Amino acid sequence: MNRLATESSLYLRQHAENPVDWYPWGEEAFARAVAEDRPVLLSVGYSSCHWCHVMAHESFEDEAVAAVMNELFVNIKVDREERPDVDALYMQATVAMSGHGGWPMTVFLTPDRRPFFAGTYFPKVARQGMPGFIDVCRGVADAYRSRRGEVDAQAAEVERRLEAGARRTPAEWEPTPDLIDDAVIGMARAFDPQEGGFGGAPKFPPSLALELLLRRAWARPDDVHVREMAELTLQKMAAGGIRDQIGGGFHRYSVDGVWLVPHFEKMLYDNALLARDYALAHRVTGGEHHRRVCESTLDYLLREMRVAGGGFAAAQDADSPGGEGAFFVWTPEELQRILEPAEAQAVAIRFGVRPGGNFEGRSILHIAAPMEAVAREVGRDAPLILASAAAKMMAARAARPAPARDDKVIVSWNGLAIAALADAGALLGRADHLDAARQTARLILERAVVDGRLHRVLADGEARHLGALDDHANLADGLLALYAADFDPAWLTAARDLAERMVDLFGDAEGGGFYLAGRDGEALITRTRDLEDHPAPAGNSQAAWVLARLAALTGDRDLERTAVRALALVREEMTRWPHGFGTALIAADFLARPRREIAVVGPLEDPGTRALVDAARAGAGPYAVIAAGDPADPAAAAAAPLLRDRPLVDGGPAAYVCERFACRAPVTTPQELRALLAG
Repeated sequence: MNRLATESSLYLRQHAENPVDWYPWGEEAFARAVAEDRPVLLSVGYSSCHWCHVMAHESFEDEAVAAVMNELFVNIKVDREERPDVDALYMQATVAMSGHGGWPMTVFLTPDRRPFFAGTYFPKVARQGMPGFIDVCRGVADAYRSRRGEVDAQAAEVERRLEAGARRTPAEWEPTPDLIDDAVIGMARAFDPQEGGFGGAPKFPPSLALELLLRRAWARPDDVHVREMAELTLQKMAAGGIRDQIGGGFHRYSVDGVWLVPHFEKMLYDNALLARDYALAHRVTGGEHHRRVCESTLDYLLREMRVAGGGFAAAQDADSPGGEGAFFVWTPEELQRILEPAEAQAVAIRFGVRPGGNFEGRSILHIAAPMEAVAREVGRDAPLILASAAAKMMAARAARPAPARDDKVIVSWNGLAIAALADAGALLGRADHLDAARQTARLILERAVVDGRLHRVLADGEARHLGALDDHANLADGLLALYAADFDPAWLTAARDLAERMVDLFGDAEGGGFYLAGRDGEALITRTRDLEDHPAPAGNSQAAWVLARLAALTGDRDLERTAVRALALVREEMTRWPHGFGTALIAADFLARPRREIAVVGPLEDPGTRALVDAARAGAGPYAVIAAGDPADPAAAAAAPLLRDRPLVDGGPAAYVCERFACRAPVTTPQELRALLAG
């Protein structure tokens, strides 16, 4: 075994028995590179990455390839999910040098950590226009030995470009409704009117762009086109092979343009974001089909992705012992073996299972026929027959060799899961989902914060790696969603504390916005920014979105100004490529519109208070925040200043509707509140 055997990262441990003399990222590796004047071969990936596994099998497990690597380089392996700062820095370098990025990422560095050559996947031997990995290694090492001047010049130029990319000139700017209108027009130009989504193959779920469209449809019910873009995309994804039709949840992306053939890995962040989209779609449209997709996605997370203590695992692998996708696909013969004839017939019709299949001789389940077509063949009990079949298929599938699960608890992605569960708990009345959100939040706040500093990963119960910007922003977002669901002031207090630390650790006081890594972290060759959704929310944009809502709940205008400065960094990109900047647009839309703050005062257990909260939720649009609590509880008003100086009326619960903390006269009945919000 090499040095990776004792690492916390599953991805690193997957390479522990390689003949490659791997080091984890750290001073030991670079000290050796300096002492021996060797270049560094940096390999970055993650545990559920299919092509990372391919390159490992072809090259890193091969004795001959390993011998070349060990002779010529100091070899470092990095889990991108644990070290997003390292990944982001060298991914920017890879794109700058090669014109594209992806994982596995292969970067060659000077001993002082400057990149001078990079690529992604390299086959062991040259094919289809790609150079062979051994040839690449020998060529790079030869250049380092014999053309050092060229290597140093290339490294210096790449470093210059990275530093220039991180610099930002502050600009006076304010978000306007016109910005959002232009962005939506840009989305419409890129929209696929047949299959939904934006662009062609491969197709990634546009979770954050969908949230923007749904929020706009909520605010402007007459905007039919916006609603159609969101509805079609949600419908096509829910019906496609990208969704696990039996077990719930979504795969990472579709390799085709019709959402049929997925890349089979399942990521926590995708499922959290999509569950939130479908919950919001149910809120906006009332569609029960959206509710079912949301609930089945979150039920999948609770059933298959929850780890001991209440957090959620990072991912399930694309591969399983039976091959890529083998865990999820079916043949007619398998259905006939485990199901009654009517059940097998119903499943074949509904989900398109046929001889020869649609994926390597087997069938990826997708909605191939409407329920009416199934009922014509098997009778009016078709839904019950399909439900019985699904239960049997789940049991049979559980006996198959399952994809590996990466059990590390990433704080950033768990923050997204907290938000999705909290939203579903409040919007759909799922108390179990809300309880799961609370348990995960407590776990993170109790275990991932060490000496006041949030860490990124919980592995085997231990906090590891300093938290990045997205860990702080996404966790704060989840805590705000929890506060909106149950109005426990502890969640809002924790979110405010996180936001304060976020501004201090990651804020750029000169150029505005935020850096990805904290000022107290490891000093890389330059600090990078996280500006584009990918597909999880960009840290810079999520930070702005959190601060904008906190400003509305607290009246702190400094938080709002900080949010605007962060969004100013991507003011041009928001309209140039809007479906890649959904989070920024959501925050900008919130800041650009007149906003309402709704304060409901009264004991939370009082039925009158609960009735006013329900009316506030039903009547509030996407540009509103709600605070609720007992004015006799000092913690409630301390957490949410919106509740201060808002007394009960005649000793009973009341609601105050405010704009910029200037409030109308209070109302005491749900009917009055609904009328006030409708006005």
